[in-house]
Amino acid sequence: MKQLMKGFLLAGAMVLSAHCLVAQVPEVKWDSRSLIIGGKRVVPVMGEVHYSRIPADEWQREVRKMKDGGVTIIANYVFWNHVEEQEGIFDWSGQRDLRRFLEVCKAEGMPVVLRIGPFCHGEARCGGIPDWVFTKGCRTRDTNKTFMSFVDNLYRQIYSQVIGLQWKDGGPVVAVQFDNEQRNGNYLMALKKLALSIGFDLPFYTRTGWPELTRPVPYGEMLPLYGDYADGFWDRSTKETAGNYYKAFNFKAFRSSTAIASEQLGEQKERLSKGDEQYPYFTCELGGGMMTSYHRRVYVYPEDAYSLAIVKLGSGSNLLGYYMYHGGTNPDGKLTYLNENQRTPATNHNDLPVKTYDFQAPLGEFGQRNPHFYTLRKLHMFMHDYAETLAPMDASFPCPQDIKKGDDSHLRWAYRSQGDSGFVFVNNYERLQNLTDKRGVQFSVCGVTFPRKPMTIPAGTACIFPVNIDGIRYATAQIIAKRDGKIYLEQIKGVPTEICVDGKTLRNVKPKGIGKPVYRNIYLVDSETAGRLFLPDEARLDMKVGVDLAKVREAGEPRKITIGVQKVAEEPTDDDFNAAAVYTIGLPADSLRADRLLRIDYRGDVARLYADGKLVADNFYNGRPFLFGLWRLPAGCSRLELRILPLQKDMPVYFPREANVSEPGEQVYGVTTLTLAEY
Repeated sequence: MKQLMKGFLLAGAMVLSAHCLVAQVPEVKWDSRSLIIGGKRVVPVMGEVHYSRIPADEWQREVRKMKDGGVTIIANYVFWNHVEEQEGIFDWSGQRDLRRFLEVCKAEGMPVVLRIGPFCHGEARCGGIPDWVFTKGCRTRDTNKTFMSFVDNLYRQIYSQVIGLQWKDGGPVVAVQFDNEQRNGNYLMALKKLALSIGFDLPFYTRTGWPELTRPVPYGEMLPLYGDYADGFWDRSTKETAGNYYKAFNFKAFRSSTAIASEQLGEQKERLSKGDEQYPYFTCELGGGMMTSYHRRVYVYPEDAYSLAIVKLGSGSNLLGYYMYHGGTNPDGKLTYLNENQRTPATNHNDLPVKTYDFQAPLGEFGQRNPHFYTLRKLHMFMHDYAETLAPMDASFPCPQDIKKGDDSHLRWAYRSQGDSGFVFVNNYERLQNLTDKRGVQFSVCGVTFPRKPMTIPAGTACIFPVNIDGIRYATAQIIAKRDGKIYLEQIKGVPTEICVDGKTLRNVKPKGIGKPVYRNIYLVDSETAGRLFLPDEARLDMKVGVDLAKVREAGEPRKITIGVQKVAEEPTDDDFNAAAVYTIGLPADSLRADRLLRIDYRGDVARLYADGKLVADNFYNGRPFLFGLWRLPAGCSRLELRILPLQKDMPVYFPREANVSEPGEQVYGVTTLTLAEY
């Protein structure tokens, strides 16, 4: 239990001496502001990772990486059709072994919020509900006896994996979420009643705070958790910046999003369910990245996730939950592929890749650290080290909250304060909009006007400035961490650092790194150092190792791109790849090391990788490289084959700016480079 307490209150390399830990199970409470763990307010970082989408022998390594990134709680779907694809046959083996995953989390001191369905979505086939359920003539996600009898069996099976690992037992499971994106409070309460009768007994329970409930959930029964994304693969449009995702880049009091799952939920109004504002403001689906669907190939940037996080924190959120924080790979199905697609009985709004669920997340499908792993990490350190200061603070919104898409006439900012202390949150960024530098900027917060002379906030800047925090009257630098009495600030690129402390104003302060203070106990570091503060040295990507590639067949006649039942383009079938261009790949003898990624830079529509004829990876082209972790190849693999379907003219597909699809001919495809990368 000591280890769990340490894991909950600390992030990554955030070390706490043993005498601060308690032997008994720490009490978990909540009020209208935050979680309170062991009597202390915490501002957790929750990262979504799907255990059944990662091989079991990688779990410990990947959980440790999440800790390194500052994640303090894991969120995890239990996909019903991953464990009971065939009626009455539950499979908790291998990477479906929930209990083993929870034991890894316990050993690593990582609390877990289980999202137990029965409907999860998560871009799983039928939203995670097995196909056989749809043959029973009952309405799903409903309180009818037939469906609830199936759910009873599912919940009992999940509970068998959780016995002895609930929080009260010293285990990691601190909460469960019921269903997902559900309007019917009566149904949600029926699920909770069922879970409690089986033996679930947890500090708190959750539901998604969207959509607005048609039937209420009694206050205190389930905490509503919210979300926002920078863009969505589910949008019906094939145009750039479709939908109202731009609202996620504005500081605002409204907690929820009207853009999530718009293909299923339709138009949503900016309303919360009655009474939800009395709960603490938590998120469970803040876009750590985004998947690509066949018809909409979203390409996200590190700035997207960081800006969303700054805005949510500045708007008053006291738990940032990322979906996804770690990508994954769909496991092999026994009867079908397990990806969402339009040809399935339910939840068939989009065609998703068969295997990859990379999500362009901070930690990718194979555990690779993407750039926003580091940018978000510095924010997570701040949330941990200043939780008790930040959590009680109210949010204020001096800037309009209804800024339209691309409106460049305002500096977007908000502040949180209590008494004469506060934090100023700035966001001069909006996805795919050319916001400009904002000149002549001064802030007046908590009786303090700063800086002494108006400054310029560069385009693309998202940051936090302290006011009357730890003896610092103000600083035009971002507080990152406080360790052993030392305060670490990040110099914001393009913003002259001015620090007012002890009645002195230090202007144009330059970083001196982590070894030398700029003033007494105050250290200033650049952004690169801030993102890696307190992390051990790590190997950098090495793209110099070449791989043998041989084309053995040109592509055949282009396939006809069909429009599916949901009125968007359908992905290719297995048979379509019989006409794909085919390449064989020869690997160096030492390429199967645990740190080797195969990187394929290519042009085409869809690419697939086969090992001895078995599909092991796929990619919808959006301008990013196609990656594969070579350590996952089947033992004794003797043949690695790449198949690429060509781009076609006038495809009913949204491609991002980064994808090279300009004026394609009848068939355009090819491999630019093929390399091994170490990470």
